[in-house]
Amino acid sequence: MDMTSAFTLTERLDNIAVVTIDVPGEKMNTLKAEFGVQVRAILKAIRENKALRGVVFISAKPDNFVAGADINMIGSCKTAQEAEALARQGQQIMAEIHALPIPVVAAIHGACLGGGLELALACHSRICTDDGKTVLGLPEVQLGLLPGSGGTQRLPRLVGISTALEMILTGKQLRARQALKAGLVDEVVPHSILLAAAVERAKQERPASRRLPVRERLLAGPLARNLVFSMAAKKTEQKTHGNYPAAERILNVLETGLAHGSTSGYEAEARAFGELAMTPESKALRSIFFASTEVKKDPGADAEPQPLHSAAVLGGGLMGGGIAFVTASKAKLPVRIKDINPNGINHALKYSWELLDKKVRRRHIRASERDSQLALISGTTQYQGFSQRDVVIEAVFEDLGLKQQMVADVEANFAPHTIFASNTSSLPIGDIAAKAQRPEQVIGLHFFSPVEKMPLVEIIPHKGTSATTVATTVKLAKQLGKTPVVVADKAGFYVNRILAPYINEAMRVLTEGESIDHIDEALVKFGFPVGPIQLLDEVGIDTGTKIIPVLEQAYGERFSAPANIISAILNDDRKGRKNGRGFYLYAAKGRKSKKQPDPAIYKLIDSRQKNTQSAQQIAERCVMMMLNEAARCFDEQVIRSARDGDIGAVFGIGFPPFLGGPFRYMDSLGASEVVAVLQRLTTRYGARFTPCEALVTMAEQGLTFWPNNETAKLN
Repeated sequence: MDMTSAFTLTERLDNIAVVTIDVPGEKMNTLKAEFGVQVRAILKAIRENKALRGVVFISAKPDNFVAGADINMIGSCKTAQEAEALARQGQQIMAEIHALPIPVVAAIHGACLGGGLELALACHSRICTDDGKTVLGLPEVQLGLLPGSGGTQRLPRLVGISTALEMILTGKQLRARQALKAGLVDEVVPHSILLAAAVERAKQERPASRRLPVRERLLAGPLARNLVFSMAAKKTEQKTHGNYPAAERILNVLETGLAHGSTSGYEAEARAFGELAMTPESKALRSIFFASTEVKKDPGADAEPQPLHSAAVLGGGLMGGGIAFVTASKAKLPVRIKDINPNGINHALKYSWELLDKKVRRRHIRASERDSQLALISGTTQYQGFSQRDVVIEAVFEDLGLKQQMVADVEANFAPHTIFASNTSSLPIGDIAAKAQRPEQVIGLHFFSPVEKMPLVEIIPHKGTSATTVATTVKLAKQLGKTPVVVADKAGFYVNRILAPYINEAMRVLTEGESIDHIDEALVKFGFPVGPIQLLDEVGIDTGTKIIPVLEQAYGERFSAPANIISAILNDDRKGRKNGRGFYLYAAKGRKSKKQPDPAIYKLIDSRQKNTQSAQQIAERCVMMMLNEAARCFDEQVIRSARDGDIGAVFGIGFPPFLGGPFRYMDSLGASEVVAVLQRLTTRYGARFTPCEALVTMAEQGLTFWPNNETAKLN
């Protein structure tokens, strides 16, 4: 690759220098260490040309300015000192840009993230487009890092403490108008005049330091600043439970810079960057980043996908409505909904309207965009307007006979090439396709609720599914904005299969006298976004427990739920959040009071609260049940690789990202340690904890799931 072409200097007749960023052979601009020599050469040429009046940095890419730094640079560092040196190099280059004696303007269109925003912050002014693709942010915390090229010091001085803390601690990305309001950019213009507007600004005198809003100036005082950081530290601890060391370091570095000056701040930033890069949490988070990138590039099958021009959804319920919404809003495909009841159609249309209108109110999209996306969705109670749909996604009740009838209806009313994708969460795809005339075009496409928020989909081919059908379904999933994982057609597939024993164990702990909130807090402290009992409430107790009998029939007693607990809950009309009462009680819609564990549950399941088990003991029991089942799925080739298993668990059920997924976590513990813990739990709690043969073999042979980043193979 010719690295000299990544940055190009052009001197205009009006004496404005334009530095064009275009990393060759790459869709996205990312900053690499080897670009430093070239950038310095360009800066030297600019300094030596006394006729120049200003400089504009702009991207040649159609939809991004600079999407960040190349994460591979960090992985190549063997020590904290090497990573720290990398940060210092970035800081120095940004300092040289900022020190140019003439105005420097960043002309931003598309993603301006991480190192890209640090480059823009080093410029004297920033102009961005009003395009929906334009977002600005510092997402390094999501990789267990902090901005290492001056971002922790320049951002708070530009936008104030509170905005900077929110952006750096959460990785929050600002859209164009939000960035303008925050003072992050100086002007928002249409894409067509971006360069012209940036050139005009570069011809003006260097702007004076921006005056912060009154509130931010007040917060910058020593007393107020101490209070802000104290409150931020408390809030961060409540959210991270100490599992993400980057958050604490971010607070320390920002506070150092504001209290002791930018020189001390830059020193602290570089040192913290180097040390964080070596933490197991950052390594795990970076592994998830690389794995998800690989999954998104994976075609799923060795075949060319069919073209996708339109889609259909069978069923206008919660799942059907969500699927229709992402089809129109993300994939931009016309989608037609079929439901037996007009109310189902109305529900689905209302669901999409509310989500799109919320985006308008938040100024994420224009009203015209809302209307055009909603116009892509139509509905009917008859099979009219379906004849040329490329794919139909079935989202009806979990009834095998009904789904087989749906297959027959689609084959009778749709085009010969139409793919039938079932959103089943438990029924074998092979059974659904058993009576099909074209079984090669039947596949599973399992979404997670709520569809518009959950990033994962499981794609489940049965033995007769064609490679073309798999590739086309993977292509569709990506267009829907989802991360697709191809899994085998076995009971529970992958995600629900590893989730069920985890939740079942939480139910057993509940019957032993541990309180609802104690159990959930134990798993949240471990790193899950919500506890297992709250998760069951969120999914719906009636929905979430339907798969248990299927799994028990397929795999035996280890999947059996605690006797009578679920039936007792359901018989008391407890479905979870959707009807306001489950293990927790929920306030009526519109009221702000928080959910509360319902003490009536303990009497209902005949359990007395004792809370004799520690949070660590509870988490160990639940998590070990999940890990053991994940190892079985790996051994049975339910998943194609440890990579897919880790992505499925992190994106599908919120397995703690800082642990890298169940397989990286087991590798970090060591198979022998996992087996030893399971054997200890077996002795105390019963045979359901018996370590699977795959784990025992791995322990004996010293194998790992991710040796040299490749999938471990068991004979």
